[in-house]
Amino acid sequence: MSTISILLLTFVLSVTGLFVFIWSLRRHLFDADPAAAKVIFSEGEIGKVEEPAATPAQHQALQNAVVQAHDAPAPVDAATQARELAERIRADRSTAYVAFVFLSCAVAWLILASAAGLISSIKLHQPDFLTAHAWLTFGRIRTLHLNMVAYGWAPMAAFGIAHWTLPRLLKTELIGGRFALLGAMLWNAALIAGLGSVAAGFSDGLEWLEIPWQIDILFVIGGALIGLPLVFTLQNRKTEHLYVSIWYMGAALFWFPILFLVGNLPGVHFGVEQATMNWWFGHNVLGLFYTPIALASVYYFLPKIIGRPIQSYNLSLLGFWALAFFYGQVGGHHLVGGPVPGWLITLSIVQSMMMIVPVLAFSVNQHLTMRGHFKTLLYSPTLRFIVLGGMMYTLSSVQGSFEALRSINTITHFTHFTVAHAHLGLYGFFSLVMFGAIYFVMPRVMAWEWPYPRLIALHFWLVVLGFGVYFVGLSIGGWLQGVAMLDASRSFMESVGVTIPYLKARSIGGGLMTLGHLVFAFHFGAMALRYGHKRVGPALFRKQADPFPAAGVSVAADAAVGG
Repeated sequence: MSTISILLLTFVLSVTGLFVFIWSLRRHLFDADPAAAKVIFSEGEIGKVEEPAATPAQHQALQNAVVQAHDAPAPVDAATQARELAERIRADRSTAYVAFVFLSCAVAWLILASAAGLISSIKLHQPDFLTAHAWLTFGRIRTLHLNMVAYGWAPMAAFGIAHWTLPRLLKTELIGGRFALLGAMLWNAALIAGLGSVAAGFSDGLEWLEIPWQIDILFVIGGALIGLPLVFTLQNRKTEHLYVSIWYMGAALFWFPILFLVGNLPGVHFGVEQATMNWWFGHNVLGLFYTPIALASVYYFLPKIIGRPIQSYNLSLLGFWALAFFYGQVGGHHLVGGPVPGWLITLSIVQSMMMIVPVLAFSVNQHLTMRGHFKTLLYSPTLRFIVLGGMMYTLSSVQGSFEALRSINTITHFTHFTVAHAHLGLYGFFSLVMFGAIYFVMPRVMAWEWPYPRLIALHFWLVVLGFGVYFVGLSIGGWLQGVAMLDASRSFMESVGVTIPYLKARSIGGGLMTLGHLVFAFHFGAMALRYGHKRVGPALFRKQADPFPAAGVSVAADAAVGG
């Protein structure tokens, strides 16, 4: 198929989509606050904030800010409220231990990944740093960092949040949690074995797919076991409507096994086809696994915190289907200039630009939902992470769309600019959203409050400032590097030398981010071990000392301290 045919078909598709959009407006499909957007709220919850990470003073200020925005609490039917609260409590109890195990593993891998990432960053401007052992050389330690993030921190956090959130959304208990725990054991065992192989010099040699395929079999088995409870729970749901977060999470948990299996099939992909598959896998893991999980989290936690349904439920569904339709082939733009068919590159560029549609759908929806409520960011520790992460999704996706254009890609390809962009998506968007979700979830999981609330603010500012230095430094350095490499009058070493100041800035930013992660991990451990000051406030969900209470605890005791 010729490039012209691809462009014509895409134009026809775009025009068709425009007419469908106009039709949907005439049918009032984008009216604010349809009933479907309210299913995440129990009776009387709309207009009332829910922020487990807030201090009593912050919680009161947060509620006052919402009241000032004219979101008065809805009338309450006591019987319905009690029944829905009981369902939520049972759902939370059933997921507590499973979520705790996944999130604990996520935090552990985050610290290890941060250390490996900081070491590899320093090596870029100090090549002789830690060279006594082969596994500490740049080629291996950087690969260890990538795999700890891609298969340690990110999926463990995603699985933990998914296992906690879905039973709440489905208004039922988690079924088959033991399968998930066994799957987590196999997954982590596979990751440890894979990291050991890479450190010893055994690798498949493909980015994001370095772990030998023999070990990947354990990932497949572990991942299947992790997904079983979610399938069982979905089959036994007690709610008629599937909220948009379920769409995103369900699709992500379906897409990821397909991506992983195709990417790791041995003896199938060779030569140029192997390179094409490599970027198909690497890009789609970010866009069809991590991105949907994070978007699902935003669509659940943001409305819950401010006590207001999302502005347009149908706009959220438009974003979902546009993501599913357009993202599949965007990875090909990383092969611009390579020995691949021209139509494949063109298709990738077109789909990359079309990704602006789901990004705008989400961005407009988030802004309109927060309109009149931005003052709540002053009082909600969780909301700062969630909202900023959502903004980073907009920035990352729009930047990625334009970076796919040949005129820009020619400069940024093979430079540190691409590294900055990748971190904007996986860290600026996904990780910040996961931080916020964990701050919301853990008080419910542990029946305990965050012992040192000021550490949440310290964590936020360390990672935000650190990432700002990291991203800006690498973006400027990468652009200058690309310009220098395109100048035939300048040597390659000159293009390397121009990046040194910016690589040092990268290490400074990475150091601040690592320090923020250490603060986060310390705070997480303090909560898990019940250290710190004990206080009674709106974050406390249950009075029981046992972090995973038995099912026999009365609903009345839970209702007495908040829902």
